[in-house]
Amino acid sequence: MKNNRKSIIIIGAGLGGMSSGCYARMNGYDAQIFEMHEIPGGCCTSWERRDYTFDQCISWLLGSGPDNKMNQIWNELGALDGKSIQNFDVFNRVYTQQGQAVDFYSNPEQLEKHLLEISPQDKEPIQAFCSDLREFYALTDAHPFLKPFGLMSIVEKIRMLAPYLKRFKLVGKAHSTLMTDFAATFKSETLQEAFNFIMFEKHASFPLLPFYFNIACAALKNAGVPQGGSLGLSKSIEKRYLELGGEINYNCKVEKILVDNDKAIGVKLVDGREFNSDIVIAAGDGLNTINNLLDGQYSNSRIDTLYKEMINKDELVFPSYFTLFLGVDKDYSGNSHCSTFVLDPSMMQQLPGMKHASINVQVRSQYYPHTAPAGKSVLFISFFCDYQPWSDMCAEHSGDTPLRNNMKSKNRNKKRHTKRRRTIEYRTEKKRAANILIDFLGQYFEGLKENIEYTDIATPLTQERYTGNRHGTVLAWQPFLSSGEFIEKTVKKQGPAIPGLANFYMAGHWTTTGGLIRAASSGRHVIQYICKDDKKKFNAFIGTGNTFNASNLTVNSEPG
Repeated sequence: MKNNRKSIIIIGAGLGGMSSGCYARMNGYDAQIFEMHEIPGGCCTSWERRDYTFDQCISWLLGSGPDNKMNQIWNELGALDGKSIQNFDVFNRVYTQQGQAVDFYSNPEQLEKHLLEISPQDKEPIQAFCSDLREFYALTDAHPFLKPFGLMSIVEKIRMLAPYLKRFKLVGKAHSTLMTDFAATFKSETLQEAFNFIMFEKHASFPLLPFYFNIACAALKNAGVPQGGSLGLSKSIEKRYLELGGEINYNCKVEKILVDNDKAIGVKLVDGREFNSDIVIAAGDGLNTINNLLDGQYSNSRIDTLYKEMINKDELVFPSYFTLFLGVDKDYSGNSHCSTFVLDPSMMQQLPGMKHASINVQVRSQYYPHTAPAGKSVLFISFFCDYQPWSDMCAEHSGDTPLRNNMKSKNRNKKRHTKRRRTIEYRTEKKRAANILIDFLGQYFEGLKENIEYTDIATPLTQERYTGNRHGTVLAWQPFLSSGEFIEKTVKKQGPAIPGLANFYMAGHWTTTGGLIRAASSGRHVIQYICKDDKKKFNAFIGTGNTFNASNLTVNSEPG
């Protein structure tokens, strides 16, 4: 019997939520998004400070090039309509602790030549790595982004697995060999150190697979940066969603998911208003969804494993960042656009929460020229950071905070809630950490300290406050560990739903692993599951496109 569900409420206007909304509209559902902030994007955002725009997210975008499954999703969402794409010859430059620079070219031939110049005695592992990169080209479009594995027929699964089976030896090596172990095989101490930081930070649990995949995509011009940056991408998807007839309600924070007789029937906002729908999709923080929005009433052994056990093991959840943005009255276009600096381990003691002794520095204004006036620069400095040291500097307190709302309502209630007060110690430590980083980078960026016009500092607490993600994580579950494997198996087994609660689904980073394309594809997948449950044929199509203008961005004023 065909289901007559027609309306969907989506919690969160991040990429997972907006993608869900776009595909919901493409399949005839009435869609309404409730977002607690005033603009779309979630983590995929930027904000203004004086003459500068500080872009938080996209360092490279998988699927930026044509004729592949990832790009098809971006086209269906209107994310890249009218935008130019900039690609880079060097994926990242790594400065070792001794100060030697290693350029990780995306082109395997250039990379091989450069690495052999540094260490001719490492010819064998260098050539093996570069040969694997070339062979991996054929696998960059094999992942099932367009359709979830759990909904594939046997024939579709065989077709999807065929490219992997043809390269069984390479795939086995990519999955089973940790980068830390591979890096240790080099005779050169420089390469031993540098290879661990190819993807900006040291990912101790990552096998070779994500390194092969991302660098291969960059070599194929499929991991560039889009004009307009992170917020530009989010605003384009928002535009596509609205053109499809969807509705977004900003400054509307959801307090509860309404449930009747084990069926999700709508949402209640923090100001007390209630909205009903046939389906509810939660596309925000997973722990908040399970414990607060649903009052912990709906669970099973798998949900308990994720949100009672794994969530409390820091190593199983992707960390947050300490970030420092600098608006500088100096042109640094001659510097490397992206560099990782391996630090003396003693600096970890000076920088609260630092997980390993390295920082990544990007000259954002090189590839996002709208972020700085001509002749000036934006530097984006970041490092993986633990939440607890910064949290310990703050104090909890309860207070009455008026809620903003962009929907017409006579009742602007206040809600009493608990929040963390930024102490003098917290603010002082932020500035002290920033000064340490600025002093260090002065040896690489001439005239840096005396030309800084604006400084913006964010800790994991900033990320948590702005995104709602537990402890400020930006990517939720760690891939290649038990948590990432478990969430993928869970979604394959039960879909993006919770058994025992009808008409409820989840989307976004907490239902998958990986970056923006995974979040966007999760929206496509959740609507495919909904269409299956409603016995409808899933539909997706590309819009007519539009001309993008970066000057039209409405930029957020995010507090630091």
